[in-house]
Amino acid sequence: MTFSLKRLTLDEMNRAAVVLRTSFNERLSWLADIHTPEEDTAFFRNHVFLTSEVWGAVDRDIIGIIAFRPGWIDQFYVMPDHQRQGVGGALLRVAMQQHANLSLWTFQRNMPARRFYEAKGFVAVDRTDGSANEEREPDILYRWDRPSKNCQSENSN
Repeated sequence: MTFSLKRLTLDEMNRAAVVLRTSFNERLSWLADIHTPEEDTAFFRNHVFLTSEVWGAVDRDIIGIIAFRPGWIDQFYVMPDHQRQGVGGALLRVAMQQHANLSLWTFQRNMPARRFYEAKGFVAVDRTDGSANEEREPDILYRWDRPSKNCQSENSN
């Protein structure tokens, strides 16, 4: 699969919101349509774009997005028909190259996402019953720390 990565602009936030909603509704169907498309668009334009660096994977259209800031991945979605094709890994590498550690939340029931994060070196550090999140869905906090140079050189011996 051929795609390119680029930092998204405010003009592309409407499409980024579509990626979020499409992926969310298909992969987290028990929480489908928790927000309207208009609410998603407003959230991306008025919050995500202003607080995070937003990158996209682009084929002919945006097929995946990641929004991150120092220490955190705030949004990370890939269109369902483009998952398991390297899109998510490529987007995640953008954030990992820029930050020495990253944390993110995902729902405990989202096993495909959990397997993906764990395969990329993220470790579960906390779990909640969901009472503090908007969806009231039990979630899990993952953290990734870039291996130190000492660990890398020890592993290469």
